[in-house]
Amino acid sequence: MKNLITTLRNIFKIEDLRSRILNTLGFLVIYRLGAHIVLPGVDPAGLANLQAQSEGGILGLIDMFAGGAFSQASIFALGIMPYISASIVVQLLGIAVPYFQKLQKEGESGRKKMNQITRWLTVLVTLGQAPGYIVNLKAQSPGAILMDGTGFWFTSILILTAGTLFVMWLGERITEKGIGNGISLIIMIGIIARLPQSLRDEFMSRLNEQGGGLVIFLVEIVALFAVVASVILLVQGTRRIPVQFAKKIVGNKQYGGVRQYIPLKVNAAGVMPIIFAQAIMFIPATIAQFFPESASWQGFAGTFTDFTSFGYNITFATLIILFTYFYTAISVNPNQMAEDMKKNGGFIPGVKPGKKTAEFIDDVMSKITLPGSFFLAFVAILPTFASLAGINSNFAQFYGGTSLLILVGVVLDTLQQIESHLLMRHYDGLMKSGRIKGRSSSAVGAAV
Repeated sequence: MKNLITTLRNIFKIEDLRSRILNTLGFLVIYRLGAHIVLPGVDPAGLANLQAQSEGGILGLIDMFAGGAFSQASIFALGIMPYISASIVVQLLGIAVPYFQKLQKEGESGRKKMNQITRWLTVLVTLGQAPGYIVNLKAQSPGAILMDGTGFWFTSILILTAGTLFVMWLGERITEKGIGNGISLIIMIGIIARLPQSLRDEFMSRLNEQGGGLVIFLVEIVALFAVVASVILLVQGTRRIPVQFAKKIVGNKQYGGVRQYIPLKVNAAGVMPIIFAQAIMFIPATIAQFFPESASWQGFAGTFTDFTSFGYNITFATLIILFTYFYTAISVNPNQMAEDMKKNGGFIPGVKPGKKTAEFIDDVMSKITLPGSFFLAFVAILPTFASLAGINSNFAQFYGGTSLLILVGVVLDTLQQIESHLLMRHYDGLMKSGRIKGRSSSAVGAAV
């Protein structure tokens, strides 16, 4: 406890770090205030049906990611998900389209161009989603619309689009002037905003005669902490893999005499596959909002809006596995790692430097990514089992799934950045060991 207090004091002794933390908190407060500003011409007292629609299923997840703004018909109702969708499209184009491949190789200038393309694509995606949201709003809560007409449509679409762009701008400002990844923090703060209400609802339901009592609730909390511990292990992964282990899994028996490590993670993709896959799973629900009276569309979308259905879970898990391989492929470059090893005098015993080392690293990554992707997919669909076990659907989302994975991943990433600021100025880190993740002190690890 004393060490924690000392660390907190050290954090606020560093002017730059203190300024970044306060900037981050300030931007997040602005976002949370905006999430409660209702669209002009909408009566918040008449949104009961929309709120009921957003209590469970995939629309409940959308509302969670938007921090409750979706069910409140807020100016931030569409949240940051249009930007996530645009980012997915641009990254996929980076694999298939030569122009985008060229931009990826241009360094900082290419990155700026791709960011600008992502922003413009976000505008188009939001302009496409905003009318669907208004159609669904009118179908679910017609009494909430105070002034229907062309003017309402035009202003609502314009405000929803501007709201998403403002949230995107807030995220970029947090990344630039704050601490942590701004977009991820905005998603995380929306998830946290739902936790107290979900916890209270689950607690009250267990106190009912049919709920099982306080003992069952305590068992659920213990199970939740166990899942959180597993998710932390999954998100952190391992920062280094023993060379001997790497050679075993690729069938190379030449171990070498020195115990060395390769700086590869079992889960190199982090939580990005979850975010990408979840954005894809939102598409049927988004399209269904345009056809609220269509039984055929509602029936098709129903399969993919019920997160406990078999179709939803098998599709979601498959997308996560595919996106894990995709994101690992674009974030881990074996050729660059092999070249860096060679330049810094590092090597893998029994493997020739250069092309052979790159092939070895690529082979190892392919094999360790498979179990990592399956574990990630399993954790992502855990809320289904929690819901089938009788846990409230909103609270069940915290038993793994997208919400918990993002929550843990973003918290760990932010803490790691704070710790880096402390260590650079010769202060103790947030953990007694001075590192949130394990150290990588081997010759091979130091070479990369």
